[in-house]
Amino acid sequence: MAQGTVWSVVNYFGDLFTASALQTPVLNMIGGLGGKQQTDNFEFPTSQEYTQSPVSQPAITETASVSAPTPISLTRTQYKNVCQIVHEGVSLTYAKLSTMGRLNGIATAGQVANPSSELDWQIAKALEKIARDMEYSIIQGTYAISTSAAVASTTRGLNAAAALGTTIAAAGATLSKTLIDKLLRDMFAAGAQFQNPVFILNAFQKQMISRLYGYAPTDRNVGGVNIKQIETDFGNIGTVLDAFQATDTLLLADLSVCSVVTQPVPGKGNLFYETLGKTAAAEVGQIYGALGLNHGPYFAHGSISGLATS
Repeated sequence: MAQGTVWSVVNYFGDLFTASALQTPVLNMIGGLGGKQQTDNFEFPTSQEYTQSPVSQPAITETASVSAPTPISLTRTQYKNVCQIVHEGVSLTYAKLSTMGRLNGIATAGQVANPSSELDWQIAKALEKIARDMEYSIIQGTYAISTSAAVASTTRGLNAAAALGTTIAAAGATLSKTLIDKLLRDMFAAGAQFQNPVFILNAFQKQMISRLYGYAPTDRNVGGVNIKQIETDFGNIGTVLDAFQATDTLLLADLSVCSVVTQPVPGKGNLFYETLGKTAAAEVGQIYGALGLNHGPYFAHGSISGLATS
């Protein structure tokens, strides 16, 4: 944690911008940093699954019907994911906090520093970092479970969940309707329900989707397409453009079974800011929380990986 001083975090006036990707569409769609579910265990179940007996046409005689049938005994399997700790620090010297009137750069009369409160801005940017990290984790996170205080738990993301369900290795092939049709058929055969399915993809594959399914407008003064939804034999599928998705992957996730899971600290809640003990002339604080992805059953999701990216 780097401490902000008068000289390391200087003041300017003017509008604030960043080229960093800030949109977190999937996180927002499944509950945001506040989450939809809570747990008091860093492990939580994502589904219980069972396999029904093979289908057949009953052929039971009247004679057989007066005897008790052979009982069925279906077994269940539980699947799980974990919450991961998110932890960011903020530290500003008292000198920095009391020097907001000193401007660097172009110093025009009558202007004031933007932001007006350095502490509030740094806390907000720490939360922004947490949201970005969670968006990445929800999509590309790899699963690990803590086995001691020195081992971190990391939540399984949707790409990894789809890889355990239905996935197609494109081996460098260009995204095509043939590949997408096969993915949908395979997911249906595996048990996908397609309740709220969305394609989660990066810029290149989003352009490929518009190229594959787009039809030019009839207005002679308007050109181009932006495919936001595809009608298929298995229902309508939305598209989510996400800067945190791998460029070579098309993910089809059913968001109806997904939610953010939080693990609150008793008496404090989840994702809270608190001031740390003071030892000198500085404001030192931390944001702490534990968040995970409930991705539901693996068979709800699918992916095509290893696609061409140029």
